Formats: sequence, structure tokens, C-alpha cells
Amino acid sequence: EVQLVESGGGLVQAGGSLRLSCAASGFTFDGYVIGWFRQAPGKEREGVSCISGSDGRTYYTDSVKGRFTISSDNAKNTVYLQMNSLKPEDTAVYYCAAVIPKTITLAQAMRVMARTGLGSWGQGTQVTVSS
Repeated sequence: EVQLVESGGGLVQAGGSLRLSCAASGFTFDGYVIGWFRQAPGKEREGVSCISGSDGRTYYTDSVKGRFTISSDNAKNTVYLQMNSLKPEDTAVYYCAAVIPKTITLAQAMRVMARTGLGSWGQGTQVTVSS
């Protein structure tokens, strides 16, 4: 059974940093796309970043480029999201999800996952950025 457990969320001041972790079990990363999503109150779920477990390709949504970095430690079956220069608009519940992609690009995979909830999902971790 695929399981994903997020950790690392918390309260931080604007400009600060957090590192989220997604510990995976029940599968190996090869062949999967593992992504980070977020949902703020009253807003749609948004794809933030993802990494291909097969070749390490990455994707970032425009609003986090240059500030967030996704990485994976295949030996630990863990994906990380390093978040720097955090802004109040980054406040949301952050979810980790994994899927075997049927799309051509990572951006397409993220859109499908965000829109439909396709794949296996963790329970989420709250990130709150104060101004």
C-alpha cells in the first residue's frame, strides 16, 4: 500500500525558510512522479513542484521559482521541499502526492493531479507565513 507522510510545516515569519519532508512507503520512486501541492482556505488546490523518480526532472509553478527547491533521497524514500523567502501568500496546507504519470510533461501531470486528486496523497502539513 502506498503511503505518504508529510512533516516540517509550521509558523514562520515572511522571509523565513522551512523544509517539508514527504516520507513514502509501499513503492519505490522509479516510474513515479512525486509532487507537492497546496491549498489555502477558499482557494483551489495548486500544484507547487514535482520531481520525476525516474530521471530527476523537476517542475515548479511560476510563483515559487527561485525560492523553492524540490529534491529526493531515494535511499530514504523521501522527497523534500526546501522553501526559502517565504511570503504570506505561501500560507496553505501542503500535501505530498505520488502518481505513475500518463502525461507527456510534468506540468500536465501536476494539473491533472491538482484538478482530480489522482494518485496517492498524504494527510497534509500546515504552513503559515506571518507578515
